[in-house]
Amino acid sequence: MEKEMKQTKFSKIVTVSTFFVILALVLAACSPAAPAAVVIPVTGATSIAVPQPNATTAPVVTSSTTVNLVNDPKLGAFLVDAKGMTLYLFTKDTPGVTNCSGGCLKAWPALVAVGALTAGPGVAGKLDVITRADDGSKQVTYNGYPLYYWKNDKAPGDTTGQGVGGVWFVVPPTATTTLPAAAPTTAPAAAAATVTISHDAKLGDFLVDGKGMTLYLFTKDTAGVSNCSGGCLTAWPPLIAAGDLVAGAGVTGKLGFITRADGARQVTYNDMPLYYWASDMKPGDITGQGVGGVWYVVPPTKPASSSGGSGW
Repeated sequence: MEKEMKQTKFSKIVTVSTFFVILALVLAACSPAAPAAVVIPVTGATSIAVPQPNATTAPVVTSSTTVNLVNDPKLGAFLVDAKGMTLYLFTKDTPGVTNCSGGCLKAWPALVAVGALTAGPGVAGKLDVITRADDGSKQVTYNGYPLYYWKNDKAPGDTTGQGVGGVWFVVPPTATTTLPAAAPTTAPAAAAATVTISHDAKLGDFLVDGKGMTLYLFTKDTAGVSNCSGGCLTAWPPLIAAGDLVAGAGVTGKLGFITRADGARQVTYNDMPLYYWASDMKPGDITGQGVGGVWYVVPPTKPASSSGGSGW
């Protein structure tokens, strides 16, 4: 009897245990599964696509050379650069050809092209470039004529190069492949053909042109012969005759002229050629006196000669 009771008790224990095991299995089956570990493969840096800026959308910075137009009450309309600095043409140039180099180019720097050429309002002529033979730079041309600055122009609006040597002139916007009427090859008659007298407390009386600009002689010249050419003429432009020669009051010496190689008529005084000095900026300036020991003002009563020396 006791044995039967023990077996019955054991069976109950097994049954209860089995129930709880089954219950545990059922609950486990119904529970959400734990997330599986995610393994991210590591690849080389070159396999990652990094967004790059779109080059076509970046702002494009361009440079250009602009030629504009200004108006002057006396000279009318003429060409200037983007900063308003006056541009000039050289009447000894020909379309597409520059005849200014060396010392000439130091006094008259070329307008060199940087980037595209842009014509401002009213600039109706053709802008182009030529390749200079001396330095390979691209010099801007207007209707074929090379464009230059003048070293003595210091600010926008300055036109001190106008008429220098009778061969340098501002460029009117209507210039064509022939020299514009505003740029004659000789200086105006009143300024070029009249010789008068000025006075300095130290130097005494000396010759000037019709506008009062000082005239000089070159002691390396001889009577009727000019020995100043090339770069020398850039610094010492000749007094060019245009029309009749007129002697002012007190000019008792002989006025005449010589014909230069380019056909211009250079005025002489007692057979000695007369010149300006490029650094004289206004009437009364005598900054050329004694330059190099060979350039001197011209006394009106003393016959000019190559023996002037420092006493002139």
